[in-house]
Amino acid sequence: MDLANEKNERAFDFIPLNEREQKPRKVGLTEIRGPYYTPVGRHYLEDLFTTMGNYIDILKFAGGSFTLMSKRALKDIINLCHSHNVLVSTGGFIERVLTMGSELIDKYVNECQSIGFDIIEISAGFVTAPFGDLLRLVEKVQKVGLKVKPEVGVQFGAGGATRAEELEAEGTKSTKWAIKQAKSFLEAGAYLIMVESEGITENVAVWKREIIAEFIDQLGLETLMFEAADPEVFSWYIKDYGPEVNLFVDHSQIVQLECLRSGIWGTKSTWGRVVTYKKP
Repeated sequence: MDLANEKNERAFDFIPLNEREQKPRKVGLTEIRGPYYTPVGRHYLEDLFTTMGNYIDILKFAGGSFTLMSKRALKDIINLCHSHNVLVSTGGFIERVLTMGSELIDKYVNECQSIGFDIIEISAGFVTAPFGDLLRLVEKVQKVGLKVKPEVGVQFGAGGATRAEELEAEGTKSTKWAIKQAKSFLEAGAYLIMVESEGITENVAVWKREIIAEFIDQLGLETLMFEAADPEVFSWYIKDYGPEVNLFVDHSQIVQLECLRSGIWGTKSTWGRVVTYKKP
């Protein structure tokens, strides 16, 4: 028996699935949340990657959780991700560092590069900074050889599981301005744009689908990743925009999401309706 082939051979491979690009992919990217709401360590990730690693493109830390770990534990997780062709992102913690002064920003970016991160996400959901300063951060991160994934959205105060009532009191920002920012980030070399869900599909009475449509119309699906850590939300994205939309979900949702992308399972509204057609 060829053990190498058996290791990579899909079980029940006579059952057809929707075709997926092989990693590194450019479309249909799945980013999963790492430690935050629950601990996610090396042993858990080994199980996750052994079973679902082909479908995970990026692991994203949240809330600066990596700063609570020992360097050895963090490097073990990053190295494990890399061994499965999974990129590792800091999440949006840089906005917390922004409040500590420019000297610490330099140290933070350099340490991210040194310890093995691939992506630094640049968010400003809780802080107000000149847009030119954020563009300078994009430049700084790229100078050390890391990818930049800026986060844009319409909700001030987004992030950290803020209550809906608090967000409603803050109000929302201009969609046109958010799209203009995203375009400038892409022109500056950003890897992807993360579209924040709060104020659009999260903590709102009615989803603001027209905002997503405007982002896609102006920027295209391939440049955007959508926060969709709710099965109803990621199901809607796939129904409306197809199985190759880039999505960010919780680590616990990867199997459900991939069953939907592949067309093998779904809810009443998606059962047997998610398909692809590729040239032979």
